[in-house]
Amino acid sequence: MNIYEAILKRRTIRKFKQEEIPLEVLKKLTNAARIAPSASNMQPLKYIIVNDKDKVKEIFKYVSWAGAIRPEGNPKAGEEPTAYILMLCDKEIRKDGFDTDAGAAMENIILAGVEEGIGSCWMGAIDRGNITKLLAIPERFTIHTLVSLGYNGEDPVMEDEEGSLKYYKDETGRLHVPKRKFEDVVFINKID
Repeated sequence: MNIYEAILKRRTIRKFKQEEIPLEVLKKLTNAARIAPSASNMQPLKYIIVNDKDKVKEIFKYVSWAGAIRPEGNPKAGEEPTAYILMLCDKEIRKDGFDTDAGAAMENIILAGVEEGIGSCWMGAIDRGNITKLLAIPERFTIHTLVSLGYNGEDPVMEDEEGSLKYYKDETGRLHVPKRKFEDVVFINKID
């Protein structure tokens, strides 16, 4: 699979097989984040790989899933993520303005995961206070977001938007994700 194929294949996954991701693979995904572009090359982002089963289970309580189709989009028992990568910003390096760095780093994690057959859900609706306590994160770090990880337990389908951007599950439980059409968002040399 080339990078463009991985981009087209990538969908948010909210059902995971209960198969452990090897630590070396989690390190590979995090290394992909580490080498992402960074404004002024300041590299303020840090990462915590969470693969301890008890901690993974605890963090699951502190995340919110699929706002547009809650609670139907929540992973059921036996479909939960098997690991997380938590993204932090080191405030001693940069106090703010790190969202662009975070976006580039997270996309690297997600796309490296696609290559490995690992599904992901990038999450910002998280209880930062309880996660900070659970992982004893020092005050100098700000939690940006986290990504839930696991081997794909579902196969969402992307489709052209036909009047609504709201994602939904069909009668078989398959997730459908509408995307705006190419010609509706891309212009050549001027906006028509």
